[in-house]
Amino acid sequence: MPLTLEDIAKISGVSRSTVSRVINRDRRVSPVTRERVLKIIEDYNFYPNLAARGLASGHTNVLGVVIPAGVPSLFTDPYFPILLQGVSTACNRQDYSVMLSISDVKFEKRLVGRLVQNHLVDGVIVASTLIGDPIQTTLANSDLPFVIIGRQPNLVANVIDVDNRQAVHQATDFLIKQGYTRIATITGPLNQMAGVDRLEGYKDALISAGMKLDPRLIAEGNFTEAGGYFGMKALLQFMPDAVFAASDVTAMGAIRCLNEAGLRVPDDIGLIGFDDIPASSTVTPSLTTIRQPIQGMGEAAANLLIEIIESGSKESHCISLPTELVIRNSTARVNHNQQLKDEEIVQTMIKEEIENSLLTRPVQS
Repeated sequence: MPLTLEDIAKISGVSRSTVSRVINRDRRVSPVTRERVLKIIEDYNFYPNLAARGLASGHTNVLGVVIPAGVPSLFTDPYFPILLQGVSTACNRQDYSVMLSISDVKFEKRLVGRLVQNHLVDGVIVASTLIGDPIQTTLANSDLPFVIIGRQPNLVANVIDVDNRQAVHQATDFLIKQGYTRIATITGPLNQMAGVDRLEGYKDALISAGMKLDPRLIAEGNFTEAGGYFGMKALLQFMPDAVFAASDVTAMGAIRCLNEAGLRVPDDIGLIGFDDIPASSTVTPSLTTIRQPIQGMGEAAANLLIEIIESGSKESHCISLPTELVIRNSTARVNHNQQLKDEEIVQTMIKEEIENSLLTRPVQS
């Protein structure tokens, strides 16, 4: 028979109300008592009745994570599992559970209504929303605390993001300084702010360097491998010498296309991705990419949401996490050519020395 609050109270030597306060994070419990009760709860593997607890305290200690079903790379892009791992890590640390919902646009409003009216969760994390997604307005008009991963225009909300525009500016500028002159891009979906910001960062870098924007060198993708493959196929007719792909998965598709076309990365075309998923360091050639803290974004979103829930804060927060340009072999073409050039110079010098020695050697009679 499962243990009850009364059982835990008796074993701990405290009242039932004290056990309830400990479970509900009430600060009116001394640290010593709290630790003793928590140890008993852990030793006896006690799980409180979440439904009853939610009714009594007004809190469920459950966070909802909503991912729009329209995201095409949901089940193929490691981004989402890594993000969810970060959310789960933060929740486990603070004794919260996670409820995942993959919602269709048509049912998002109904979903949020159920979450709010039935007190199923204490707050919601929304990942990868589209521009103008109605779930944003629905949440903003409710009393349910929420955090969005990825900024949204004209929406005052709690946001976790990276500076996509500046990160891509840095990556494109790196390609320019490496000597590439026809730099193309395979974008993300342009109905998501991440896709828009990464395209703008690419344009910013070219304009800052005084280079002409060529619309033919911009192929719209959707953060998928297929998008990278067909985007690269469309670009090849305009002969780029380097490509910024808006995600690592997109870059993998571009590499597949280039291999089929008999072209080599980086000897024929340099390539940069975005995310630094695990495969980016093991693919051949290893992928130069922009590392964003995907797991850290999930953790930051959960931590911020829990803080808002427990403090009751109505203030909006916008947290931008740092990115890093990770340089690997897929952009080494310029250095590779320089090495070949240096070797050619050395071979020429050796040849000239041999020829000179033959000319100056005494003729034997």
